[in-house]
Amino acid sequence: MNIASDPKSIPASTLLSPEANQAAALATATGVLTVDLDAIVANWRKLEKSAVPAECAGVVKANAYGCGADQVARALSNAGCKTFFVATLDEAAIVRAAVPTAVIYVLDGFFQNTGDAYARIDCRPVIGDLNELAEWDVFCRRTGWSGGAAIHIDTGMNRLGLTVAEAQGIVPRINAGDHGITLVMSHLASAELLNNPANAKQLAAFREIASAFSGVPASLANSSGVFLGSQFQFDLVRPGAAVYGINPTPEADNPMQPVVELKARIVQIRNLERGETVGYGGTWTARRPTRLAIISAGYADGYFRAASANDGTRGAEVVVAGKRCPVAGRISMDLTAIDVTDLDKTAARRGHLVTLIGEGITVDELAHHFGTIGYEVLTSLGKRYARIYKGGAAPVEAAAEPPAVPG
Repeated sequence: MNIASDPKSIPASTLLSPEANQAAALATATGVLTVDLDAIVANWRKLEKSAVPAECAGVVKANAYGCGADQVARALSNAGCKTFFVATLDEAAIVRAAVPTAVIYVLDGFFQNTGDAYARIDCRPVIGDLNELAEWDVFCRRTGWSGGAAIHIDTGMNRLGLTVAEAQGIVPRINAGDHGITLVMSHLASAELLNNPANAKQLAAFREIASAFSGVPASLANSSGVFLGSQFQFDLVRPGAAVYGINPTPEADNPMQPVVELKARIVQIRNLERGETVGYGGTWTARRPTRLAIISAGYADGYFRAASANDGTRGAEVVVAGKRCPVAGRISMDLTAIDVTDLDKTAARRGHLVTLIGEGITVDELAHHFGTIGYEVLTSLGKRYARIYKGGAAPVEAAAEPPAVPG
């Protein structure tokens, strides 16, 4: 469920007050995920400024890291972002509808039966295999399509990409001109570790091969790579996680603004006697008369079971009435118990909202409790949350009909 709350982003005739928006959201949703588009834009602009004179793209794959690809793409486009990266063709179609003039690269690559879709959406495959390159060539010759493609070169990730030797093998094609390659790129494996020697090794390998792709723009830096220095930035940087407030420099303070706030509602208040247990397996025991708030969020909503508490381990915390309160027992599929014993009895009531992300609880802190990274936290936030958007500039014009396949 998407509920726009910013007066600049929806027609005046359909405006709702923030209170009405939240009331409408909570009528059917387990909680509310608020996405601050102004913070997203501010983060992108900070990254753009850090990368000058390189172009700063926007990575909006995985539904813009769970924040809403169409809304985020529009906001970034209005801020000046011209190039976007997605993982799949379905994601590309969403961005194309939102931003008709954008350059869109699809990271998952090219298969011979996907050519028509690339042409219809007018987006560019990121080619990381010689078989892909051959299939793309066949499609372009057959149809006359000239939409361009990126070449991905593996310099140490060992995931996708041509080997350096394979890339050197197509340099004569680049030198011959009319090659259709619009970007040469690689991906850093350890950019978040400032002094990891793998960064310098990958930089050297990429610099050498990219220089052989004469006249083709080059891209190496992801979010953390932007902060490794200008030598990593080349012609285009591709930040993703940092745009959404995840710390790109985990060895230092987070330079990015928080983007999301997540709230769930209390569905019941329960009182326990000392010695009673909570949740599956009875792993958490009340050591005193205890008051619990049961909230409508669980691992099906992306609030991972790993953040549970037991008699020997403290779990995650949520903010209730302005104060941090700990999880009690195992997090279940749809529900989580919170110990609110230390609050005034009127501070937590059925129907009240509690904060899972926000009010000092960051995505990275929650990721620590989950035993994972902020990327997984954001991309796992469940569909049962209502999504409310604030900020952002006026939307771009609606997309025209997709271009027909040439030929």
